[in-house]
Amino acid sequence: VQLQASGGGSVQAGGSLGLSCAASGRAFSGVAMAWFRQAPGKEREFVAGISWSGGSTYYVDSVKGRFTISRDNAKNTVHLQMNSLKPEDTAVYYCAARKASVYVTSVRTYDYWGQGTLVTVSS
Repeated sequence: VQLQASGGGSVQAGGSLGLSCAASGRAFSGVAMAWFRQAPGKEREFVAGISWSGGSTYYVDSVKGRFTISRDNAKNTVHLQMNSLKPEDTAVYYCAARKASVYVTSVRTYDYWGQGTLVTVSS
């Protein structure tokens, strides 16, 4: 599976951005997806995950109610809609795929990674 993330950019606090991740390769079938982020000087952290079916999602507490993860399996894409952005959301965002139908929050359990897209939120 090859992953290509897009949609990052700069926005003021309170604004919105949408990230997309396009997957190629037949191995996308049955794969759980997630978004992670890494701020300067910090470890990469789990942001949101979605099961293969799309029926189960999970968010880190800091983004609950503001971010929404979704997927379109017919188009092999995953999206992260980010609303009410805060300066602390500033980071490089990565999409990741796991060769299992359910997501987990551990970075080490993901098999494929996109190249990352920068999100900058100014106050």
